[in-house]
Amino acid sequence: MHREHVPVLVSGGGPVGLALAIELGQHGIRCLVVEPRPQPTRLRPRAKTLNTRTLEHFRRWGIADRIRAAAPLPTSWSQDVSFCTTLLGTEITRLTGVLGLVDEGVSPELGQQIPQYVTEEVLREVAAGTPGIDLRIGSRVIGLRSGEDAVTVSVVDADGREREVVADYVVGADGARSVVRESIGAAYVGEQALRPNTGVVFRCEGLDARVPHAPAVQTWVINDDTPGMLGPIDRHGLWWLIAFGVDGTAPDLDPRRLVTGAVGEDLPVEIVSTDPWVARMELVDRCRAGRVFLIGDAAHLNPPFGGHGLNTGVGDAVDLGWKLAATIDGWAGPGILDSHELERAPLQRRVIDEAVANMSTLSPELLGEDLSAAGPRGDEARALAAQRIQATKTREFHSLDLVLGHRYESSPILPPVAAEAGPWQTVATPGTRLPHLWLEPDRSTLDLVRSSHVLLASPGTETAALTSAAKEQSMPLQVHRLSTEAMAGLGADWVVIRPDQVVAAAGTGTPSGADLVDTLTGHAARVAVPRT
Repeated sequence: MHREHVPVLVSGGGPVGLALAIELGQHGIRCLVVEPRPQPTRLRPRAKTLNTRTLEHFRRWGIADRIRAAAPLPTSWSQDVSFCTTLLGTEITRLTGVLGLVDEGVSPELGQQIPQYVTEEVLREVAAGTPGIDLRIGSRVIGLRSGEDAVTVSVVDADGREREVVADYVVGADGARSVVRESIGAAYVGEQALRPNTGVVFRCEGLDARVPHAPAVQTWVINDDTPGMLGPIDRHGLWWLIAFGVDGTAPDLDPRRLVTGAVGEDLPVEIVSTDPWVARMELVDRCRAGRVFLIGDAAHLNPPFGGHGLNTGVGDAVDLGWKLAATIDGWAGPGILDSHELERAPLQRRVIDEAVANMSTLSPELLGEDLSAAGPRGDEARALAAQRIQATKTREFHSLDLVLGHRYESSPILPPVAAEAGPWQTVATPGTRLPHLWLEPDRSTLDLVRSSHVLLASPGTETAALTSAAKEQSMPLQVHRLSTEAMAGLGADWVVIRPDQVVAAAGTGTPSGADLVDTLTGHAARVAVPRT
């Protein structure tokens, strides 16, 4: 049997697996991506929102503009979510600016409404054009055996031949039915929702021109016929619909009736696909076994409300990617890889909890009498509903504290923070994303971080001890001297940032040398904190 060797084998070439491969490629690490599907399916758009943080990662890779160019709906078309009695009926209220807050200086990037399959198609093209990435389409992982120094993976190629691949590390990005997860004996812990839901993709030419309201990336439908949500996939008549409380496996399912109830009129439509699903709130009991890791849906599942699932998976990929690269390149201590689960699991748990909270108030919970009535009675009912919607749904669509402001704590590669952390938007605090500041037109502080650690320092700050210690440890470190004003904007005289744009250390005065570098490289002896 033929055997080949790769530093990293990625099982699963969906958006998360491809993101990991591209991150590894940024660091010059070879990897093999094993993906059974010939191409992404266009029957189900699934995850449809890339958030601000994910677009910041794409910006770092140099592909943000490429993603936006492929998106059927430009951000200039709409950044709103509407709540209506039906799509063609009366609007109750709307939330604006749901794709980010560029104008307020929080990020250099807006989020992007885009079907998952379009994101995946672009990432496939990027991966195929990145040196060191072997994208093995049509192949699948069927099992693995872990050893102390390597992992042997059984792969069936597109022609049906089985081969063995020896990998230094294996990453399961192979979704809810993960072969890798089963191979290492990890299991989901959590529960499933009781209410069934059904997704429908339909085509209705000219429907967008008939909508009486301003464009919206999502329209929540609040009525008794089809309580749910829908939105355009493109500007050419393709739409998605989610009907809450509808069993898509029922023999009497009538997707046309669902569309009619949501749209508000019986129009000529073509049903493209249906997709029954139930929300799951599950986190694996462990996402690592030696040299094998789990990321994305293979590690965590959450309800789609808030749009965090795919974005969290991309964050997993970026986090693990630079840490694997540091380990393979030889300068990382054991704390680097140990930190992956310790840092990501609390965020994954928080994402699940937030999504569950968002799920507690869906269209069926917002139903009320007289919402479609004319005259003062209807106006009063809709005004009360608008208040309820604004009170219960604003947090779901304005969640930058979760998207950008989460802080890693109790990590073996982050120094402890003695003082209370300041606001994430402006203060560089270990464990949080580097605050965005414009240094010049279209050049952000985030743009200074590419594929190595970065040291930002004011002109008068002495950094020789830190840079010498980094060189001694072979830790790549780029140094940028910023103006006193810019560093004051970050609240520090010096800041060390990791390749994932997370602040690794910050302070005033002169940074320490060997002790700090030992921590940042994972060589310091730290007591691991159990996951929560």
